[in-house]
Amino acid sequence: MFWILLAVILAAGEVMSVSFFLAPFAVGALLGGLADLAGAPAVAAFLVFLVSSGLLFGIVRPIARRHLRTPAQLRTGTAALIGRTAIVTELIDNDAGSGSVKLDGELWTARAYEDDEVIATGRRVHVVEIKGATALVSETV
Repeated sequence: MFWILLAVILAAGEVMSVSFFLAPFAVGALLGGLADLAGAPAVAAFLVFLVSSGLLFGIVRPIARRHLRTPAQLRTGTAALIGRTAIVTELIDNDAGSGSVKLDGELWTARAYEDDEVIATGRRVHVVEIKGATALVSETV
């Protein structure tokens, strides 16, 4: 029972921290519990716990740390356009319902992100959001 209780406590700690620090020890406790259940002496079960936890920690932790450092998944579709710079090709005026920008070589209908903002032709703008086929843009970042 000790090994199962230890494994549950370590697994719960891992779920709360999501750092892959306690997970190898939780698995090691389960393996120690299996060794104990198979009739191995307490010292042998403890050695199984130590060795398996150490091996798992040495294998899993570096992989987990590498994944924490990798950049977020590449955005695709219209989500990839957010944050890009575009050139205003037609005066953007939300009140008049007019405006377009050249974004990634394509013409897009555009509206100002801030309702009272009017953006002149030829200005560089930043894409803040895409709603349907309309780019919401702003001159300020």
